[in-house]
Amino acid sequence: MIDENDGNIIRMFHVYRRYGPKNALIDITLDVSKNEFLFITGPSGAGKSTLLKLLYLKEPVSEGQILIDGMNLSRVSAKRIPFLRRKIGIIFQDYKLIPTKTVFENVALVLEVAGKKRRLIEKKVKSVLRTVGMEERLNSFPPVLSGGEQQRVAVARAVVGDPKIILADEPTGSLDSESAGIVMDFLKRFHTRGSTVIIATHDKELIRKTGGRAVHLKEGRLKEKMNIEHRTSNIEHRMGNDEETEL
Repeated sequence: MIDENDGNIIRMFHVYRRYGPKNALIDITLDVSKNEFLFITGPSGAGKSTLLKLLYLKEPVSEGQILIDGMNLSRVSAKRIPFLRRKIGIIFQDYKLIPTKTVFENVALVLEVAGKKRRLIEKKVKSVLRTVGMEERLNSFPPVLSGGEQQRVAVARAVVGDPKIILADEPTGSLDSESAGIVMDFLKRFHTRGSTVIIATHDKELIRKTGGRAVHLKEGRLKEKMNIEHRTSNIEHRMGNDEETEL
């Protein structure tokens, strides 16, 4: 019997993902605690992005079970998927901002879809854009922004709905080191406020600098677990006290 209330916000049990005869993920069993900061690492093609896609039901599992916040994903109907995704904020390496919408509109769309009132939307979007240092660019369109600025907007979009889980797929992969550091600082800040953060990356140096738990994928299998000695909790606590926001 599966215990749905044991302090784990994500539970994966013997999960497989197949594309025809090819196994992309093989027998993955993994628990993620509430408010954990977790890295999924491994070389390109190891299955990192595929694992994240299963968590927000971009793709279905071929075998096994996944529970998110007590919800069994195999029992989620198509019309309920949007409600599941409201628990999750997603950040992509290539940003996936809508180029014809302003920064404000890209971030506001999350709250509009959730049916929030306009007054609340305006207040919340401006607050989160201020937190990521993009309030002055709220009327700009994504194509005129740098890569680092676009990723800051993508972070704002991911967190504006107060998700329980933030999934980031190579969020710093296309950024210079300074921009990457800024984005990671923001992710640690939102982690401090209660979100569970899962980052897929092959950047071992990024993991070393950030600290936390890391699980390693190789050829679709969970090969090992690495416990990084440098922890983020003290850093996050200090960052959380740096400023007060309305989030």
